[in-house]
Amino acid sequence: MGFGQGLSGLNAASQDLDVIGNNIANSGTVGFKSGAATFADVFANSSVGLGVQVASVNQNFSAGTVTNTGNQFDMAIDGANGLFVVQDPSGNTFYSRNGQFHADKDNYIVNSQGQRLMGYDTTGNNLAPVKVPVGNVAPTATSTASFTTNLDANAAVIDPAVTPFDITNSSSYTYQRSMTVYDSLGNAHQLTQYFAKRAPSGTNSVWDVNYRLDGAVVGSPADGAQKLTFNSAGAIVTSPPTATVTIAAPGGAGSPAAPMSVAMDYSGSTQFGSDFAANFHQNGYYSGEYASMSIAGDGSIVANYTNGETQTLGTLALANFNNLQGLKPVGGNAWAQTADSGQPILGRPGSNGLASVKGQAVEESNVDMSQELVKMIIAQRTYQANAQTIKTQDQVMQTLISGI
Repeated sequence: MGFGQGLSGLNAASQDLDVIGNNIANSGTVGFKSGAATFADVFANSSVGLGVQVASVNQNFSAGTVTNTGNQFDMAIDGANGLFVVQDPSGNTFYSRNGQFHADKDNYIVNSQGQRLMGYDTTGNNLAPVKVPVGNVAPTATSTASFTTNLDANAAVIDPAVTPFDITNSSSYTYQRSMTVYDSLGNAHQLTQYFAKRAPSGTNSVWDVNYRLDGAVVGSPADGAQKLTFNSAGAIVTSPPTATVTIAAPGGAGSPAAPMSVAMDYSGSTQFGSDFAANFHQNGYYSGEYASMSIAGDGSIVANYTNGETQTLGTLALANFNNLQGLKPVGGNAWAQTADSGQPILGRPGSNGLASVKGQAVEESNVDMSQELVKMIIAQRTYQANAQTIKTQDQVMQTLISGI
């Protein structure tokens, strides 16, 4: 009678306990994927069998719980399909589910091992390390402005022949409203519109609009040249309901700011018998400093600036494999590609079956502690049973020897 079968059982149970112990030890490791030992019997021209062996240690790539952290650089893969692509300083590429990242001294986004997070640049074609932006976002001069207003149909008519328009004389206009616009250098200016009700033209009501930039006359249109016409139902009938305001020197004669041309759009404006009201939006902004970074669900890397503007810097890249079990664990919550895993299938989060990404969050370990404890009890009993077979064989052999 041999001891080999029981000894192989002890070895297999011991390795199973090692795997279970590793799972429990990493129950708090972000992005960790639990493992499970699989066994195979051993036959070598023997009808009885020569015992058991550990065939492989398979990893469970199911998704863990996503937990919010508030850290702007943290990110979690919200689903089972996909791994972060990271690259070490030597250019070796690895794959990980650990979304704990930070910015290094060179402003690259890296993990705790110093591996750089990879993503697509703004062209969407090239894979490159993701970098935190530095410096200011360039200002944008105002070029368009939408101005939706209601002009009171009951307002009194102002005759320009009697009371010519004069910004210092409030009786020469019915309403005024200022809005902030920006020149090419990001300098703020006040563009003020003065609305004056004029005598009707047939059944239509007519309003003059005069413009001033920081109190100075603009280049065009000339005073009173822009007219807004409304029909008897209060709808604007000016076609098109737009005006182009040009300013040759928005910052004055000595300013290097480029000339401005602002397309004013009055679409949707009305003349009803109610109070004056205005809602407007313009597309310019001043220069702003980098404030923070955020990650959208589709993996877009968005830089936020102090002026309230945002810029998309690129998109995260996720990888998937035809055979995840073929990946080689290399430690540090990372895996390496092998011939068994196949080539990585790269893509943007949320596309081609890849999971989406959640910013300021991490994916917890997928270890189920209660399940691991039950498995540990079973492995312990297996170990004890195999030890008992060795003990029994020892007793049988002792009996045989004693009987000789």
